[in-house]
Amino acid sequence: MAVYKILFASLLICLLIQSSHGATKERLFSDLEKSALEVTATPSRVGEGVVFAAGIDKLSITWKVSSTAAKEPEFKAIKVKLCYAPASQVDRPWRKTENELFKDKSCPHKISSWSYDPSVKTSQSFDYTLKRDIPTGTYFVRAYAVDGKDHEIAFGQSTNEDKTTNLFSVQAISGRHKSLDIASVCFSVFSVLALLVFFVNEKRKAKIEQSK
Repeated sequence: MAVYKILFASLLICLLIQSSHGATKERLFSDLEKSALEVTATPSRVGEGVVFAAGIDKLSITWKVSSTAAKEPEFKAIKVKLCYAPASQVDRPWRKTENELFKDKSCPHKISSWSYDPSVKTSQSFDYTLKRDIPTGTYFVRAYAVDGKDHEIAFGQSTNEDKTTNLFSVQAISGRHKSLDIASVCFSVFSVLALLVFFVNEKRKAKIEQSK
């Protein structure tokens, strides 16, 4: 009897998990309210062909809620992310855009998030330094508005719908960082000193043994 109860409980749990997973699948990017947030991303350096350095260059990001945002009363938080442009998604399935939000891999880099204050109607701005682990690629910035369940319900982005304007390129960090070089030198010096001390001690021990 106990075995049947365990089996029934396991089946019930599986059904609940499947139901929850199915509900997650129904959340589609195409269902989000478009252009509900007005977003701009201004790089610290401008010019044709400029490539920005991860870990060094900055973006000045500005956002505000559009006056036409129908779902604004449901906004509880704003999440800003760095997203891959189409050119940086070619032959890279790990960056693929999917309509089902839980599958989407186009915006994996979190920039910032905060609670939404409906009393603030002016544009909000902040500076963001490109993180050191950002891969080489072409990007844009997207902001999501989420509801009380932490579900995305609206968005806005710094590029157009086709993701062809206001894009910027980032060069990942290559080679070793300066701090790693310093640590390597210090370790090498320590190793040499330790080896020297070892030989001196061994030589002294040998002399003591010979004198006995």
